[in-house]
Amino acid sequence: MPNGNAVKVSAVDPVSLREVSIVGPASASRMELQMAAVRKLEYVLNREAEKSSAETQTPPRRGIIV
Repeated sequence: MPNGNAVKVSAVDPVSLREVSIVGPASASRMELQMAAVRKLEYVLNREAEKSSAETQTPPRRGIIV
């Protein structure tokens, strides 16, 4: 939706319902804006997946090892 010289574009993952948004120039093509939003969504989903897998792989150690 254009607002002056800028356009806001959102992308939603249908499985996780995770949503991301970007703001780009109104002069950019629709395809460029869509692809930028999709790339950001992929980045966020990958980052969240890496974070959750790292948390499950190495549980924090507590206590004193003697």
